[in-house]
Amino acid sequence: MVEPLQQKEHMKYTKDNAQHYAKEHFTGVWAASTTPYRPDLSFDEEAFARNIDHWIGALKVAGLFITGKQGEFFSMSVPERKRSFEIAAQVCEGRARTVMSCSDTNLDVVIDLARHAEKHGADWIIVHSPVLHFANDVEDTVYEYYRHLSETLDIGIAMWNHPDCGYIMSPKLCARIAELPNIVAIKYSVPREQYAELTRLVGDRIQVSTASEEEWLDNIIDLGWRLYLCSTPPLLLQTAKDHRIHEYTKLAFEGRYAEARAVRDSLEPARQAFRKSRPAGTPQAHTKYWQELLGQAGGPVRRPLLGLTEEQKALTRRMFIESGLSGS
Repeated sequence: MVEPLQQKEHMKYTKDNAQHYAKEHFTGVWAASTTPYRPDLSFDEEAFARNIDHWIGALKVAGLFITGKQGEFFSMSVPERKRSFEIAAQVCEGRARTVMSCSDTNLDVVIDLARHAEKHGADWIIVHSPVLHFANDVEDTVYEYYRHLSETLDIGIAMWNHPDCGYIMSPKLCARIAELPNIVAIKYSVPREQYAELTRLVGDRIQVSTASEEEWLDNIIDLGWRLYLCSTPPLLLQTAKDHRIHEYTKLAFEGRYAEARAVRDSLEPARQAFRKSRPAGTPQAHTKYWQELLGQAGGPVRRPLLGLTEEQKALTRRMFIESGLSGS
């Protein structure tokens, strides 16, 4: 049993210097955590803690995006989400940083989760742009949503927007929100021309990132990015003996771009193997099965997500062998 984490001291930054602190410390290769469930679909806290220890230890990830879309937050209870925050903060303490996903359709739940995250040692939180079933006056509505969160909370907040939510926040809107004092970053999964425009608009105020690992190196070189925030490739395309994402990132940060490209390109067989084995309708189940092949805890998914068929598992095993990766 993972022991409950005691309440932590206050954050290492104030609301007024949250952006400056994030520019210095919200950096490097981050990964989106998955949530392991037992066969009875209960939250496996011990397996979650073991995975985190492996990710920040053996795989050397700089930080973890806790219980987001890859972590199936939408099928977890609020107490389970809070518990995932506590476990992550406890295992990562002094070793890696955390950004806790507080997204929800209910604003009171978002704020409750955010306050719990801050109380238990989160470095930052991330909040998805709101679900808008009638998407009128999007710009003003979304601005007011983040303005209210900024006013209500002291902890640094990362924005999160992608096409799956039904609308795209414009670069100008994101830049306007970035003027709020404790907005520190954005995970902006949009075409490159849009996130490049946002990068120019915000300058040094906030960290801009996108989910694509394949675009990460070019964004370091061309846009001066310092944060990969984040998806699962750092957990799925690296092992205890193979840290190529970490390696090419370090090379790029040192300005050794040709060497970084060579290392980045060497991962293409693994990327292709993963992509070829991934069914369109079962991404989380496929990720968890790939984790199991790597020796990590995976487990089933909860409804409404679909699990893998035996045929899909067999294809994944074949592609895993072709990837050149090995377990652990």
